[in-house]
Amino acid sequence: MARATVVKGYLKNKKTVVPVSDEKIEKEEESKDPNSELKKTFGTGIAIGKANVKWDDIAGLEKVKDVLKDVLKEALILPYKFPQLYADHIYIRPWRGILLYGPPGTGKRFLAEACAAEVQVTLFLMKSSDLMTKLFDESERLIRSLFEMARASAPAVIFIDEIDILDRSYPSNDGHSLRGLWSEFFIQMNKMYGCSRRVLVLAATNKPWELCCQMRKKFERRVYIPLPEKSARKKMFELHLSDTPSSLTEEDLEILAEYTEGYSGFDISSLIKDALMKPIRKCQAATRFIVTEEGYYMPTASSDPRGQFFTMSTLPDPTKLIPPLISLVKLNTKS
Repeated sequence: MARATVVKGYLKNKKTVVPVSDEKIEKEEESKDPNSELKKTFGTGIAIGKANVKWDDIAGLEKVKDVLKDVLKEALILPYKFPQLYADHIYIRPWRGILLYGPPGTGKRFLAEACAAEVQVTLFLMKSSDLMTKLFDESERLIRSLFEMARASAPAVIFIDEIDILDRSYPSNDGHSLRGLWSEFFIQMNKMYGCSRRVLVLAATNKPWELCCQMRKKFERRVYIPLPEKSARKKMFELHLSDTPSSLTEEDLEILAEYTEGYSGFDISSLIKDALMKPIRKCQAATRFIVTEEGYYMPTASSDPRGQFFTMSTLPDPTKLIPPLISLVKLNTKS
């Protein structure tokens, strides 16, 4: 019997050529994906694929980046290229577990993605909370499948965010103990140390003091991720505002970096997002608009004699509406 294959939207064999729906083609493609079953099981709780975050995309943290680059070499590159360096040595083993800890919003996830992109390996990205809340009864099987899939896809990096939530699953006081998940995770981590496959587990937590001693032992290498320094904060403003028209000068960026001491990367991102909404709000509230030489409409103060009486809904050509420039006042964190 002739073997049927999908070719450009058609099911083709030696005798017949019949149309095939897009849905059937998608199913054929999914069947070729070794991670398709795991993706379906986890749903949106896990991301699998190649990361494209570069080290330069992360502002600051230069010392942390250097440490992680060394860890990657010792965990994934050197054991593969120079296995003799690790042979017959009980205490010389590649790193298998790395813990990233520090304040929230400091870019731990981006660092994990940059690590995977640096060595061009498959990245398994998930949160402990997704595993525990969505698939309560199948937790053990899922964690086992995750590690098996990573070993089959080696070299690979597993990133588990909020690892402290997983650690709190044992012991449980709510009558729904997840000690099976907790135990299965430890079993799989123990297998990692006796496995020659190149798989690295990166975990992140904002509360390292809540990890039990058994969990800490599984992550032998621990890297502190601090809040961004002034130069890094300035770089974040430059990156976030690079494509946005603004009146900001180099001195303004220095002032913003000074004002945001103690802010995390997430805090700065939220600050900029709010500032970017202010010109839109001004457009909504404006009752006068200036017409530029190019024919664009820009909101202005109600006392500006140059302004014409319009609202957003009464502009002759809504496609010609442009927001005012981002300025230091709109980004002033002390106002």
